[in-house]
Amino acid sequence: MSTIAPPAPEASAGLREARQPSSKVAYFGEDEPLRLDAGRTLSPFHIAYETYGELNADRSNAIYVCHALTGDQYAASPSPVTGKPGWWSSLIGPGKPIDTERFFVVCSNVIGSCMGSTGPASIDLSTGIPYALDLPVLTIPDMVRAQAMLIDRLGIGQLFAVIGGSMGGMQCLQWTVAYPERVFCALPIATGARHSSQNIAFHEVGRQAVMADPEWHAGRYIQAGTRPHKGLAVARMAAHVTYLSEAALQRKFGRNLQDREQVGFGFDADFQIESYLRHQGMTFVDRFDANAYLYLTRAMDYFDIAAEHGGRLADAFRGVQTRFCLVSFSSDWLFPTEESRAIVHALNANAASVSFVEIETDKGHDAFLLDEPEFSGAVRGFVSSAARARGLNP
Repeated sequence: MSTIAPPAPEASAGLREARQPSSKVAYFGEDEPLRLDAGRTLSPFHIAYETYGELNADRSNAIYVCHALTGDQYAASPSPVTGKPGWWSSLIGPGKPIDTERFFVVCSNVIGSCMGSTGPASIDLSTGIPYALDLPVLTIPDMVRAQAMLIDRLGIGQLFAVIGGSMGGMQCLQWTVAYPERVFCALPIATGARHSSQNIAFHEVGRQAVMADPEWHAGRYIQAGTRPHKGLAVARMAAHVTYLSEAALQRKFGRNLQDREQVGFGFDADFQIESYLRHQGMTFVDRFDANAYLYLTRAMDYFDIAAEHGGRLADAFRGVQTRFCLVSFSSDWLFPTEESRAIVHALNANAASVSFVEIETDKGHDAFLLDEPEFSGAVRGFVSSAARARGLNP
């Protein structure tokens, strides 16, 4: 069996969580393969997840929270890598819009990621070395199939709700199409029914930056004891720009200089926005795996919920019984409001129960992760209303 060279010291915390996560882990053996859209199966595999709150006696109060591209299972608890609060701590917890005194919340790390679920940094038991690019290419439907297997393992028949933003919103939509009888209500946020050509283009820029880094080693950088940190940092910088809005950038940074009174006539970070993006890139590489970034961006690119229905989005939702609330943000140009409206129109064509809210904000795509009172109110209102309809006592 091959041996693995020690990882670079600065990568050890992230790699430790990829191999030995601090969260709960569900293991699926050779006799429980995951069927993949690529025409292959994945087995054995595992899913790292966290739970918040308690499952009620009739198992009717479960909410599945789906994370975005670089998120993880620690939606409402501190990250073991960064120590920062959970990425949705503002929404999930006692008395919060997703009230853990009423609901049992499950959040898992998607397969293909790097926080404990099977991904490219995981050990391939058939070789004894990390999968790297030998891991089959994954899709959003593959992620949701794995999540359904986790829900089966937890003994939950129907989820009260599935909630997620961005890539999490894609998973949310896929749940309602693949398992309509298992989702009572759904809250897709800042998302779309398919990835646009512009979004695919930005992802390709990021992937090429990673693969152009000389330390990428055709994906085998863990064995080489290094990592493509420069390429991944550039990928994160480019992506981060898409999560913001021009108004937010202007308000926060403008053309302000960074720790200087005049431009330096060189290529250091003259402007605050340059310094900010460099910081975002450097901190990202400390917690995320480069190959996982390739896999997850590709999964988003492949997402097209109407593709199997002749491109007719309304047909994808035929017979749907789930209650929906879609949320968009006025300054989100990554997933603009018209993409949410297209989903609403498709649901209306099926006489589905659907509501829609556009939040006025200049914070861009990332607004769903920030403190937006109107957004929090919309989540609280929809979840509470759906809970009453489901017969869940307050």
